[in-house]
Amino acid sequence: MDKIWLIIQREYLTRVRKKSFLVISLLAPLLLAGASIAIAKLNTGSGPDIVAVHDESGLRLAEHLADTEDITFVPAAPGSLAAAQQAFLKAKPKPAALLDFPASFTLDSTGGVQVLANGSLPLKRREIIRKAVNKALGELKMARSGLTQAVIDKMQARVDLAAIDLTQQGGRRNDVGTTTGIAYVLSILVYLFIFVYGVQVMRGVSEEKSSRIMEVMISSVKPFQLMMGKILGIAGVVLTQFALWLVLSWGITTVVMPLLLKADKPVAAATVTTTQTVDNQQATVDKPAVSAAAPVTDAVVAPRPGQPFSVWSALDGLPIGSIIGGFLFFFLGGYLLYSAMFAAIGSAVDDQTDAQQFMFPVTIPLILSYVVSINVIINGDPNGPLAFWLSMIPLTSPIAMVMRLPFGVPTWQLVLSGTLLIAGFVGTTWVAARIYRVGILMYGKKVTYKELSKWMFYKG
Repeated sequence: MDKIWLIIQREYLTRVRKKSFLVISLLAPLLLAGASIAIAKLNTGSGPDIVAVHDESGLRLAEHLADTEDITFVPAAPGSLAAAQQAFLKAKPKPAALLDFPASFTLDSTGGVQVLANGSLPLKRREIIRKAVNKALGELKMARSGLTQAVIDKMQARVDLAAIDLTQQGGRRNDVGTTTGIAYVLSILVYLFIFVYGVQVMRGVSEEKSSRIMEVMISSVKPFQLMMGKILGIAGVVLTQFALWLVLSWGITTVVMPLLLKADKPVAAATVTTTQTVDNQQATVDKPAVSAAAPVTDAVVAPRPGQPFSVWSALDGLPIGSIIGGFLFFFLGGYLLYSAMFAAIGSAVDDQTDAQQFMFPVTIPLILSYVVSINVIINGDPNGPLAFWLSMIPLTSPIAMVMRLPFGVPTWQLVLSGTLLIAGFVGTTWVAARIYRVGILMYGKKVTYKELSKWMFYKG
């Protein structure tokens, strides 16, 4: 154990003291937060797009088209369509589109509507305009038949369903958006860290083998001790980097972001109620914050007046302890399992080009577990039979089980999956060590899968 500890210290300190490690560990969360804030500012700073409405139908449709958070409808220049087009092209700032209703347009004959734009019209903007036109025509038809929107609103029922997880003590409110987001983030972290740092183990072994440093080291330690020390040392680097990212992310979301977003708080229309209506001019002013027609319910996850903004408030009610503990366990278990295989690959090849043929079979379970788990667990049933077996197989459980954690996993399944993962790691380490002890001293020979199988049964 003393020799393994010395190797762990060497691997850990060598990587932690590099400038690249410090730069990535300290700047990555700051760059990510800065990019998120910049995108949010750019999305909200420009305001809604303006669509000019040219109406020759006589239905005064420009007055009935309801503005949204993304689109504001304004009357086009009076006159013919050609005059409206000229005014549209010369307008400063230029409207996003020109919506034309021809003279032949009626409530019963709705053909001939055009949307003219200066360039290609984005699909999202076209769909927003189409929905607004359909809604306005529907209201006009209802008014013609004697119905009003107020009567229809009273007849319609809007129910907010609260999903409760009865497997949690006391019943836990199940916010699908939050649990899905956490599942995505945790699975991506596991996938990236296992792949990136597993490849680092492989490259480190391969480089030391190519430089013949391995021959000197083997004279003092056993191959198994060297392999385990390298794997555990890099595991310490992974945990250190992850801890730094966690601390910095917490500081950014609880301290920095509230200060940067403080100026945006007055924009929120906190006094808007379900039954409030406003005229077109006032709606244009208030619209970037909250649509006047949108109901304000407790289901909306947003900071209330007087409360500081915090991303962590969205995690209320989730089993944070089991999520963090399960994530760390399966993350480390998956890293150790795959790193042992990557170390065996690094010992068997002389250069990185030869490593590609052996990396592909190793990474297939990792990639498939991520792709299949998204469709089966997040978009399907997180407690179904396929999700269960994906979280039991050691090669797929690090990602599949981490995806299931936010949705709630029975304790016996966690214990069984963890036990199988440990057994898988022990078995994989034994196989990798048998290949490692022969491969690190094998030079100038093209290795095949048949040759690797022979190395596993060499004596000595």
